[in-house]
Amino acid sequence: MDMEGGQSPTSAWQIKHREIYERATRHPFIRSIRDGTVEFPSFKRWLSQDFIFVKEFVPFVASVVLKSWKESDDSSDLELILGGISALNDELSWFKAEATKWSVDLANITPLAANTEYCKFLHGFTDTKEDYTVALTTFWAIETVYQESFSFCIGEDHNTPNELLDTCQRWGNSDFGQYCKSLQRIADRCLRKASVNVVQKAEDVFLRVLEHEIQFWNIAIAKE
Repeated sequence: MDMEGGQSPTSAWQIKHREIYERATRHPFIRSIRDGTVEFPSFKRWLSQDFIFVKEFVPFVASVVLKSWKESDDSSDLELILGGISALNDELSWFKAEATKWSVDLANITPLAANTEYCKFLHGFTDTKEDYTVALTTFWAIETVYQESFSFCIGEDHNTPNELLDTCQRWGNSDFGQYCKSLQRIADRCLRKASVNVVQKAEDVFLRVLEHEIQFWNIAIAKE
């Protein structure tokens, strides 16, 4: 069901939890990119840690694909999520190319604590007993935080350094924005049909994603 005022479940959460949502999508690291004050060592730290995260993200998305195949009432869900899987292969290649450009040695990167905790969180969804609605909502939330964060970096009057425009356009482009909207529509459809307990669990994981994203961005600006 929709929330009061006719809002979809996920839209209502974005408003209800606006403070933490903006901390995730307008984090100081993201703001520093947009206003041109970002320190490149911070960007390189983020780049190396996110490469590790994306490798762990692949089995998570694969688990969502499997849950969709087993549980979804709409076959088009599977096609959309599979598109995300195929995009991840290109994404990993992009990270490797960027690492070469920035002289980052990906072979000798150790995951930092916030990254390890975020990956552990994702590993929990590989359990086949985890509900499809909750897993799909998690997938939507993760992708949307990146899209909204990096689209902010290429929005009107930005001062994003030229060296980082490709990164920001990778996740901030309108096509990826439409993909996230499509994931949101699936999540909302599933949530409208879900039990009260499942909806509450999905909202809880939405908040956990936001917390993990904030901690992940913090990696970039932490002083070594």
